[in-house]
Order: sequence, then structure tokens, then C-alpha cells
Amino acid sequence: MTGAADSLLQFHQISDLALPGHGQAALLLDVARTQEIDLSDCVALTAAVQHQSAISPLTYLEALRSFFIKRPERDSSFLLGQHLLPGHYGHASQALIHALNLRDALRHLCQHYQSLSPLLRPRLIESERFLIVYWCDSYGVPAMRNQLVEMHMSAVVDLARWLADSRLQWRFCFNRPPPRTLEQHHVFLGHDLQFACQLDAMVISREQAERSWPRANQMAWQLAQQQIPESLTAPSLLNLIYDYLSGKLRQQPTLEKTAQDFGLSPATLKRHLSKHGSHFQAELDLCRTHMALYLLTVQGMDTEQVANWLGFHDANNFRRSCKRWTGVSPSSLRADILQRLNQLGC
Repeated sequence: MTGAADSLLQFHQISDLALPGHGQAALLLDVARTQEIDLSDCVALTAAVQHQSAISPLTYLEALRSFFIKRPERDSSFLLGQHLLPGHYGHASQALIHALNLRDALRHLCQHYQSLSPLLRPRLIESERFLIVYWCDSYGVPAMRNQLVEMHMSAVVDLARWLADSRLQWRFCFNRPPPRTLEQHHVFLGHDLQFACQLDAMVISREQAERSWPRANQMAWQLAQQQIPESLTAPSLLNLIYDYLSGKLRQQPTLEKTAQDFGLSPATLKRHLSKHGSHFQAELDLCRTHMALYLLTVQGMDTEQVANWLGFHDANNFRRSCKRWTGVSPSSLRADILQRLNQLGC
């Protein structure tokens, strides 16, 4: 694990032994066997699963990359996702099975993401009309981002369908251009798809999210939650940076101040972020973009109010920055998102 002893901010990096070998790594090997895919060349992962020892996120990601190369069919990411949840990850998985409704399941997934969703961290936004789950990269793997998003969205959709005993009406937003064919998206996710969005997200009405599930068991749900041990693993660097910056946006965080609070030199923090394919300004802009989206849509603020909240000197500076982050003006961005939400019927 990385982090200064005198700093309250402890984190791990992509090459640290931070993931349990008996978790999703073991599940990947099981799925590979059923698909007759040989992953024996992934020596570190195979050994960790056999001995139930820890592996690095990098080892898991390399095995996933090998899986996708050896099974190049377009449905591979969706297929693998259907096996991810609830999984066999101890009490966190057991609690998920007994969730009372989708809202509780999503809150649980976000709280215990290190066991249930270590590669992409789900984050939840709740409003009076809808719930939004958006996915943040824990380790910086842009080359696999699309496959990881498909995998994790498929996992949530399949889990909810099983526990609700029905297919729910989701809307899916993707931060990328549309692929050449949408056939697999339609099969595994549905037809309500939007591309060229500002984040990878799943949206559902609050009415559906709070509908009681037929397998719900209040006592079993509470008991399973009580038995979940506190995580002994520090969060990943990118997740911790996101949390830190999100909480400091109104204070205009800088690289120097962030490094100081992390117990690092600016050069060391820059080097750590580079290992994860990122840099400080990119992480800060990501947090600002997500907060601007939230304030413009969920909170209903106008451009000047958002600019003031984010600490811009005037609305024009914010407009220019927003266009640099997203490619469109704040007003256009807000109108587009609200239109998509209204189409969902939320």
C-alpha cells in the first residue's frame, strides 16, 4: 500500500496487491473454463486463485484483456458481466441477495464497491424522480473502458432482473460514439440507449427503484449487512483523488495543495497519476464536469449559480470551461440531459 505514515489519506495503486484472489479473479477463471478459453498463461492470476492470495488490479486487468482477445465475440463483455453479481464475495454478496429493492441494492453496491465492483466504482445520485448510477474508473484503463462499462452495466441489469423477477426500464448513457452495431446492447441491456453523453450512466425511475422485490427479507438483509467486515483495503488512488477533489471544488484545489494533503511531493503525485494514465488537471476537470452536471440538472441551478458554486469569477469563464470539458455550453448541456430524463418518463 502507498501513502505517507503521517497522512490520513492512504491509497493503493494499480500494481499493488489489493484485490482478493478468491473474488472476481476466480469468477473470471470459472467463466473462461465454461467458454473453453485457456487462461493458463495468466500465471499470476491462476496462482493467486489457487492459493487464495491477493492480486494486483493490473494482474486482473491483464487477464481480462487476455479473455477478450481469446474470445473476440462482441457479446463477451456482456456475457462476463452477467456472472459478476451477486457473486461469491462473502457477506457483501449475501446481503445483496436479500436487498429489499433496487434502491437498497444500488446503495449497497456503491458502499461495498471494493468487493463487488473493484475496477469501475459505481456512484449513486438520487433525486425525487429518478436514480442515476454512474461509473468511475478506479485504475485508468482507457483501452478497456468500453468493455468494462458494458460488463458492469450488464451485471447490474441482470442482478436487478433476477431479484425483481421482471425486466426493469433502464436508460443507458455512454460517454463515447455509438458502435458500428447495437445488436448486443439491445440483447443484454435494451433499446433505450444514448451515446455521446458526458458520463457512463444508468438511469431508472424512483418508482421502479423503490418497488419491493419478491425475494426481499428484512431480517436476512439486516443480518447480512451486520456481518460484513470493514474493508482492510485502502481505496485506489483515482477513487481517493476523485473523493478528495469533489469535496474541495469550492476551495479551488491545486496540485501542490493536493499533494501536500496526500503526504506526497507534487512530482510524486504527478508520477503516480501518470501510472494510471491521468494527470491532475484531467482529474480536476472530471470532478468539475460531474458536479456541474449535477447542479445544472438535479439541483436545477442556472449557469451563474453553478459558476458561483464552482468558484469561477464570472459566468463567462465557467461557460468557456464547460465547453472545454464537454464540448457544449452549460445551457445546451442542461437542455439535452433534461430532455433525455423526460423521455425516460421520470
